[in-house]
Amino acid sequence: MSVRSGIGYDCHAFAGGRPLMLGGVRIEHDRGLAGYSDADVLTHAIIDALLGAAALGDIGQHFPDTDERYRDANSLELLRATVELLAERGFEIVHVDATVVLERPAVAPHRERIRSALAGALGVDVGQVSVKATRGEGMGFVGREEGAAALAVATVSSG
Repeated sequence: MSVRSGIGYDCHAFAGGRPLMLGGVRIEHDRGLAGYSDADVLTHAIIDALLGAAALGDIGQHFPDTDERYRDANSLELLRATVELLAERGFEIVHVDATVVLERPAVAPHRERIRSALAGALGVDVGQVSVKATRGEGMGFVGREEGAAALAVATVSSG
């Protein structure tokens, strides 16, 4: 058996008139994140981590923002498609660990719903998905509440 890990990162600026989506869950906030799809930074970072673990490129190669099919796309659907791509190549998801970097709103009240939504899209037990959050402490674009970021590590196995 082969075990591999991949790292993913994403960030988006805040924008008015859009819902805030994190890990496939709509979070009440006065602004959402700007992006071609639903701009779900958490799910995008996880997609990149999975693709990296399988050495299959990145989210932009598979779901380009130049393709109308992905305008306002639900990122959980993109995650499901990524899981299918990995499964076709013999990879099984072992674990996903992710961190959201967001000044506000607080992620903690939504953590279990996010973990459940991600686990469902990943096709794994919720115990295989870790979601954490931290703030910018007033520093940088996150601290100034200009946007949000997320980092993820995915571990997969094959054969």
